[in-house]
Amino acid sequence: MTPEGKADNLETLVGLRSVKKTHYAQFRGVEQRLTRVVGALERISRALVQTAAGPEALVIAVVDAAREHLGAEWVLFALTDGRLERTGPRHLMMDAAGVVYAFEGVDAAIEPGGLPDVVLNRLNDILRGQVASLGRPVIEDHHVHVPVELNGEVVGGLSAWVPLTQGIDPTDVVVLRILAGQATVALLNAALFEESKALLVQVERAYEESQRHATHLAERNHELEQTQRELSAAMRQEVLNTERARIARELHDSVAQSVLSAGVQIEVCRIDAEPETAQRLEVAGKLTRDAVEQVRSVIYTLNHTPSAGTGDLTAILEELCSMHMPADLSTDVRVVGNQRDLSHELQHAILRIAGEALFNTAIHARAAHAKVALTYGEDDVRLTVDDDGTGDPDHMRRVMRAATVGDLSGRHHGLANMRSRALELGGDLRILRSRLGGVRVVVEIPTEHKGNTR
Repeated sequence: MTPEGKADNLETLVGLRSVKKTHYAQFRGVEQRLTRVVGALERISRALVQTAAGPEALVIAVVDAAREHLGAEWVLFALTDGRLERTGPRHLMMDAAGVVYAFEGVDAAIEPGGLPDVVLNRLNDILRGQVASLGRPVIEDHHVHVPVELNGEVVGGLSAWVPLTQGIDPTDVVVLRILAGQATVALLNAALFEESKALLVQVERAYEESQRHATHLAERNHELEQTQRELSAAMRQEVLNTERARIARELHDSVAQSVLSAGVQIEVCRIDAEPETAQRLEVAGKLTRDAVEQVRSVIYTLNHTPSAGTGDLTAILEELCSMHMPADLSTDVRVVGNQRDLSHELQHAILRIAGEALFNTAIHARAAHAKVALTYGEDDVRLTVDDDGTGDPDHMRRVMRAATVGDLSGRHHGLANMRSRALELGGDLRILRSRLGGVRVVVEIPTEHKGNTR
């Protein structure tokens, strides 16, 4: 290659027309500019890695990179009032020694005292949004300013002042623009981060509130279940107490009075009887008096029996059997299926019907054995009361129908009440012949009330 060709290639690479010694200064100038640009890129990269440390650390790194790149005496960064309001820092200044100043909002800064007028005036101009004069770069001999922009709108500014012995190179404006753009992105990300953090706090509070609400509901539900259990127990006990009172009343009003009347008649007959007959009547009178005392003892026991506590439905049925059955009548209670909680109304109806059926067995059936069965179906519950007595199912059905439409004698309301309780809960009551030989009372009631089937 000729010397002329070599000169053309060199001119293309370095922009110089000659490599004579007289152009050495131009080479030195290009080298210095390249060195400053490389140094600026290195400072920009150092500022970029501060993003994770938060907006304050990044803005300080941006200002410090501008100071170091320009060798500036003062560097100012500020945001216009009303722009990017949810982020900070809003402004800060740095002197030649790297000391950070701010009037507010910067933890790493100290409050300025004796700021140069040009720095203070520029701060006020940026805060007030002097877009006309600061909306484009300003390049002077010892001062440079670039706007901080977001989506094409000016939201602040980055300004620097260098010593009088230095000048401003066009590449310095490019460096400051890059730094200002990075600061804008960081502040915008910080604003979004703060919004996300606030939203996260709201979500956490809503979750905590929902947890507290769920805990409160669980507590109230537990209290409700406890109250329902107590109410069911009280209802079952009320049925037992009612049955005791009814039996005591029946013994007092019928059995005791009849025995007492028989004793009076025996005593009247003994007065006029022959001595041998009178002696036997005296024994009979003593037996009637003893019977009256026994009846009174049973009445007292029924009226003063302590509470049975919180027994379940099966336990209450067993207690009903023990209350109604005379000594010569055996009973047993059997439960079929998966026992579960029933509504208050359903439990009350079952106990009332069982009590009435057992009372009829004890008083009228002259039975030796009775069986009570409670069967839990999928959608209903069935109660059966069987005995081996002398009752006639056909006669009882006729009595029940007559009592349902109106019984002028005032008797036999028990059967009608039993059927009425079943009908009110959507069930039915039937009276059949029992396999034991006596009467079978069958009651079937749905566990979910669907209305009166009458």
